[in-house]
Amino acid sequence: MSLSEIKTRIRNAEELAGRQAGSVQLIAVSKVQPNARVQAVLEQGHRLFGENKVQEAQGKWPMFKEQFADVQVHLIGPLQTNKIKSAIELFDAIHTVDRPKLARKLATEIQAQGKSPDMFIQINTGEEPQKAGVSPADADTFIQECQDLDLPIIGLMVIPPVNEEPSLHFALLRKIAERNGLTGLSMGMSSDFERAVALGATHVRVGSAIFGERDY
Repeated sequence: MSLSEIKTRIRNAEELAGRQAGSVQLIAVSKVQPNARVQAVLEQGHRLFGENKVQEAQGKWPMFKEQFADVQVHLIGPLQTNKIKSAIELFDAIHTVDRPKLARKLATEIQAQGKSPDMFIQINTGEEPQKAGVSPADADTFIQECQDLDLPIIGLMVIPPVNEEPSLHFALLRKIAERNGLTGLSMGMSSDFERAVALGATHVRVGSAIFGERDY
C-alpha cells in the first residue's frame, strides 16, 4: 500500500459518506520508522505526522522541520507529566489528554510558554483497564474541567478494543463530541479508517500501511 493509495481510499470514503473532499486529515504515523522512510513520505508532499513518544520525536522532527518548514507533528501516544514542557514546544496537537492532573499541568505550562498545541481528549470507550483514556461516563465532566482550564480542546480521540466492531466505538465517540460541541474526531487506523470516515472522523491515523511494517 502506498501513500497515494491511502489518500485515494480516504477520498472515496468521504464521497461515499457525502462528506466534503478534504474534510479528513491523514496523520502518517511515523513512530519507530527509520528516517529514510519518513524522508520519502515528506518528499511525496505529505506534511502531517504522528508520533507516540516525546523523546523519539525530539530526535527526529527538529531536523526535518528545518528542511520542511510547513510540517506538522501530532502526539498520539500517552503523555507523561514530566514530558509536558517538551511536548508543548514540539507538537502541533496532542491527542491523549486523559486525566485531571495532566490537564492542570498542561494549563500551567501553556501559560508559561504563551503557546499551545490543539488538544484532543482520549476516551476509553471500551473501558479497558490496561488502556489510557477517560471512561464515557466521566467524559462530559472531564471535558468541562479542561475547558474551565482554558485548554484548547478541539475534539476527542479513541483507540477501540482490538476484538470489537470499531464502528460502535466511533459512533459513541461522535455522540460524546456532539453533545459537548466538539467537532474534532481522531479515530480510525490502518484496518478501519474507512469506517471511521463514514462516522465523521476528522483525523485518521495510518502507519504501517504507508511506511511498511515497523521494525522494533
